[in-house]
Amino acid sequence: MAKIEVSQVAEILKKHKLDPSILREIVEEMNEITSPAADEDIKPPAPKKQFVIVLSDMEGKLPQKDLTGWVVQIAENASPYSTTDRIFKGAYDFNASKKGRMLPVKSVGEALESGSAKYFREAELWVKTKLPVAVVVTDNVLPKDEFKTEKVDKRRKLDGA
Repeated sequence: MAKIEVSQVAEILKKHKLDPSILREIVEEMNEITSPAADEDIKPPAPKKQFVIVLSDMEGKLPQKDLTGWVVQIAENASPYSTTDRIFKGAYDFNASKKGRMLPVKSVGEALESGSAKYFREAELWVKTKLPVAVVVTDNVLPKDEFKTEKVDKRRKLDGA
């Protein structure tokens, strides 16, 4: 269906010499009909978010063991320390639902993997990885002169090629 501006319709009706009072009533009614549709198209801007990694450190030995974790997002102005509370709230809300009463989650991993995104969204938490991912621990220092690399000019052909 073709869309046309209200002002264009008003110009067409003026060309056909319609009575001004009737023309005004028609234009006002068209404006009333189209104004709510314009309000529905406007969406609020998406909230800015920050990434947080929740580590699974079962024995409390962070640097010595292989670690797994989940990547989640929270609001930009929220404290990263509130992340676990947000996970707990989403899990409790999920367990209170009909599906959660049938198959309740009992751990953070189960909550992030099988909990519904709707409940985490209410807690302002967005789960980016449902399955745990490997975490690599580093000392955050680049080695000096240990790995010398040679610059190779790929434009020059080798003798044997």
